[in-house]
Amino acid sequence: MNQNELRAMSVAEKLQTIETLWSTLVDLDVAIESPAWHEDILAERKQKIESGQAHFISLETLRGYYKK
Repeated sequence: MNQNELRAMSVAEKLQTIETLWSTLVDLDVAIESPAWHEDILAERKQKIESGQAHFISLETLRGYYKK
């Protein structure tokens, strides 16, 4: 499948394709390492929480941002 074919797909078709690909990855018995930047972001977020600089919002508030 090439990029033009992907662009021609509907959103529903793209999501179904992603789900299919993901399910085939889950079935593999392969360890996939997270990139180093994942650890950096987690450490930064942990530091913000511990220092009181983190700001949290409810799931309902988050959902409201996407309804606008």
